[in-house]
Amino acid sequence: MRERGFSYHDDAPLDMRMDASQPLSAREIVNTWSEDEINRVLRDYGEENWSRQIARVICDRRQKRMIETTGDLVSIIDAAIPKKFRSKDGSHPARRTFQALRIAVNDELDPLDKAIEDLVNLLNPAGRICIITFHSLEDRIVKNTFRRLNNPCTCPKEFPVCMCGKKPVIELISRKPITASAQELSENPRARSASLRIAEKI
Repeated sequence: MRERGFSYHDDAPLDMRMDASQPLSAREIVNTWSEDEINRVLRDYGEENWSRQIARVICDRRQKRMIETTGDLVSIIDAAIPKKFRSKDGSHPARRTFQALRIAVNDELDPLDKAIEDLVNLLNPAGRICIITFHSLEDRIVKNTFRRLNNPCTCPKEFPVCMCGKKPVIELISRKPITASAQELSENPRARSASLRIAEKI
């Protein structure tokens, strides 16, 4: 996957497509989308505080030459985010931007809710579904979908009893996400952003 530009540690073509046959690539986004569109992607999918500044520098740089590689993009991010404002936890300044572009290119968030429901439907009673996410937006979708399947009632809150007849489909095994321990983080720093949620089919 390195040759498709998923890593900001290696210089490679700026692609990021999981499916190489699909038309949209990260290269197209950074070279053809407007500053506002790029800002929205970085802000909404990457939760990048410097999304506007990065989008502006991207648009400035591409006026001079096309942004072709991950190295080109990393240098842009390096120029856009002042060093004194960078994360103190050791994470790479390009992490959020690369994450946002990957999500946008592969449309990762929209199918997640339906995929969870489909997986739950495949489970036998007492079967468990375990989902690990690496992004707060993904974790939020998993959390909200689990909650909806655990409490699907659509009756108004003022109703004393449920009248809609919708029954819980799952039981929440972990109401809060399970995250890596300090020991695991020392052995595998990449687990820092991982969150595990578990539910059981009723």
